[in-house]
Amino acid sequence: MASRPSDLPTESEKRARVREMFDTIAPRYDLINRLMTFGLDTRWRQRTIDLLGLSTPSQVVDVGCGTGDLARALAERGHRPIGIDLSIGMLRQAGPGSPPLLLADAAMLPFADRTMDAAVSGFAVRNFSELVAVIVEIARVVKPGGRIALLEVAKPEQRILEAGYKLWFNHAVPRIGGWLSDRSAYRYLPASVAYLPRYSVLAEMLGDAGFVGMRRDLLTWGAVQVITATRSGTVLTFVPQTALAEDSP
Repeated sequence: MASRPSDLPTESEKRARVREMFDTIAPRYDLINRLMTFGLDTRWRQRTIDLLGLSTPSQVVDVGCGTGDLARALAERGHRPIGIDLSIGMLRQAGPGSPPLLLADAAMLPFADRTMDAAVSGFAVRNFSELVAVIVEIARVVKPGGRIALLEVAKPEQRILEAGYKLWFNHAVPRIGGWLSDRSAYRYLPASVAYLPRYSVLAEMLGDAGFVGMRRDLLTWGAVQVITATRSGTVLTFVPQTALAEDSP
């Protein structure tokens, strides 16, 4: 994991700060996404669904669903998605006819064990304040043999592409976000890549939680990644540290 810039919230502050930020930027979030990705975000979601390789219809949970774009794409492909997000502001921006979207914490999913055929997450991994707990919760609710796909940003490896990526992501995106929405939020979003574990570390987390067959696909010259895996037959039990703290006398 990259070193964390000093202006990013600490792990103890992160949950509340991220929820407040997404509530603030929700009204123009989808518009700015289209602008700053040149509309490629819709193609990335479609490719994520392709990489899941699911038969239809499959029950899929979208963890950190935001305004429901990925959940809607799943529904359009014949699946039965249900989304969860911690930001009520983002959920309120979901359009008419959206799949079911619930206000819930990704570290405490409101579903019974082994009830989902798959789980997806679109650009949310780096925003989870308790990533290990989220991964284990996903492992709990996905059936053995079920699939997961995590869509996230990445950094191109070729120098010229990396330079262009940094120029756009670290400078242009905050300016566009500042003009159209909240400047501090769109400074946070590029900086939040520091929270994202390296693929080798994330693959180890997934393996520890009971996933096998990890694979990483790079999209758009390495600017975006999709990590897929399959749920093994073993279900682990995990109690988040925050829950232990709350239960302590």
